[in-house]
Amino acid sequence: DASAIVFHLPSLPPDLIIRNGPKKKDGQVWVAWYMECESNYPYLSDPVFISRFDLRMSYRLDSDIVVPYVLKGMEELLKGSVADKYPGNIANAFISSPYNKSGRLEYLMRIMSVMDVHSYGKLLRNRIIDNDDGYRFKMDTIARYKFTFAFENAIARDYVTEKFYEPLVAGSVPVYLGAPNISDFAPGDNCFIDASEWESPESLARYLLELARDEELYSGYFDWKKKPLLRKFRRLLEIQEVDPYIRLCMKVGELLESKGR
Repeated sequence: DASAIVFHLPSLPPDLIIRNGPKKKDGQVWVAWYMECESNYPYLSDPVFISRFDLRMSYRLDSDIVVPYVLKGMEELLKGSVADKYPGNIANAFISSPYNKSGRLEYLMRIMSVMDVHSYGKLLRNRIIDNDDGYRFKMDTIARYKFTFAFENAIARDYVTEKFYEPLVAGSVPVYLGAPNISDFAPGDNCFIDASEWESPESLARYLLELARDEELYSGYFDWKKKPLLRKFRRLLEIQEVDPYIRLCMKVGELLESKGR
C-alpha cells in the first residue's frame, strides 16, 4: 500500500526483482538504493533491470539522489593539523574486503616487494593489532604514517569511498587506486598521489621512498589545507547539507505529484 518503496539492491537477489518479486502498484514509486560499485553487482548496470525503478539513490553523480562518501561538516576535519610521523613509518594499508575487481591485492603485493608497507587489514596483514577499538584505532594509526594506500575494491567513475577521505582527515597522503575521475572528489590540489599515473607499482614505490626522504617536497602535499577547498568538492559538501533521506522524500513527492497522486 506504500506510495514509494526503497530497495537496497546489494542485499536483494536480482531474481527477486526481475522474475519472482512484487508487482509494482499503479502509480507507485520504486527507488533503487545502493552504495556499492556496479562492478561488484553487474545487474545494477543492466538497463532492463534498472528500468524497473523510477529513481536511483547512490554514490553516482548522475543519480536522482546523489549520496557521495563525503560527510556533512567534513571541512573542519580536513583542515585539522598534521601529526608528526613515527620513525620508520612510511606507508600503511587497511584491506579487509575480499572484493578485488581493481586488482588492488596484486598491486599492493608488488609494491611490498620494493618497500616496507605496514598492513593492518584482514588481507595481507603483517602487523599485530593490540587494543583495536575500531575506527579510532584506524585513524590514529593512519595519522602516524606518511602515506596510506587508499585502494578501492573496484575501478569505476564516481566510486570514491571513505578509503580516500580517511587519510586526508588523519593527516596522511593517500596513494589512490580507483575512480578515473578522482580529481572531481579531491578537496584540494596536490593532496593525493594517483597510482594510475605511474607505469608500474614498482616505479610508484620508488617514488614514494624518494618522497619520504625529502621533507620539503613531502610537506607540499599538505599546502592545500591552508587554502580554500576546491569548488567541485564544496559542491559535494553542499549536497550533503540536506540529509539524503530528506532529499529522497522531496524527490518522491515531486514524482508523485507529476503522476497526479
